Amino acid sequence: MATTAVNAVDDNTVEIFYNGSSASVNIAPNISSYITNLSNGSSHVKLIQSSGVNDKVGEITYNLSGSSTDGNFYLEGSYKTTIELAGLSLTNPSGPALNIQNGKRVTISAKKGTTNTLTDGSNYTDDLNGCLHCKGHTEFQGKGTLNIVGNYKHAIYSKEYIEIKNLTLNITAAQKDGIHCKEYFLMKGGTVNISGVGDDGIQVEIKEDKPTAATTDHEDEDTGNFYMEDGELTINNFGGNAIKADGSVTVSGGTQNYDKNAVSEYASGISNIVIDDLGGANAIYDLNGRQMPDDKSLSKGLYIIRKGNQVKKTIIR
Repeated sequence: MATTAVNAVDDNTVEIFYNGSSASVNIAPNISSYITNLSNGSSHVKLIQSSGVNDKVGEITYNLSGSSTDGNFYLEGSYKTTIELAGLSLTNPSGPALNIQNGKRVTISAKKGTTNTLTDGSNYTDDLNGCLHCKGHTEFQGKGTLNIVGNYKHAIYSKEYIEIKNLTLNITAAQKDGIHCKEYFLMKGGTVNISGVGDDGIQVEIKEDKPTAATTDHEDEDTGNFYMEDGELTINNFGGNAIKADGSVTVSGGTQNYDKNAVSEYASGISNIVIDDLGGANAIYDLNGRQMPDDKSLSKGLYIIRKGNQVKKTIIR
């Protein structure tokens, strides 16, 4: 196990500085017993955050800076975490640049006045999906700039929801989607530029077999919805759709610079399918994600019908 330097850093903070093929990891003394460093001085930084840390000392911030053309940042844990990018240029030829195996809320913050660049390799050995791969729900903020190139699959992949509060996010290439997330996508501000992607600019999936209804504060929401409240969103040079959502696409503010005809939502472009028998349906949902009675008492309208592993968009007349 690596011996980690413990220097004068702020409480609840881990500072990682990349320098070519090596990286220094400095952990604040008040949290040193909760962080295991498996990096051995390598630029492929691997940290394990032990259980109980948030209950005892609060949220930890991981500050990343410096440069490496053969490195990455791997974090494993189960508590809310902030990843602060403070002038980072990181390329991982063999996987994600950031691999966050944490199922809780993860904040990615681009520090004011800094430009940060993440690039992945073109082939992974692990079952991972993005240059920035996050197991939990991911929130982007800060007054800095984050540039991402996705050479393997998606530029950004989040297994749960994504919220963008501010920052400037530039996705300049991706083999598949620029941003791919589950549950919902919410843009509250900032500037997002997506270009040069092989599939969709932004794709939002429903995560579970039983989606939820939309909620005012989006707490525990799993609708596959796309929301834009403010900011500026530019999407061009894409191979699929500008925006693709399993749910609906709602724009209430901000500036949209993309082809509005290249937006695919659940309720658009659906052929009229008249069904006489709902037998065999495992579940029936309305457009708000509410499960409906599995019988013939449904009113006329559009529904999601699940039968086994198949999902069918159905209009009942």
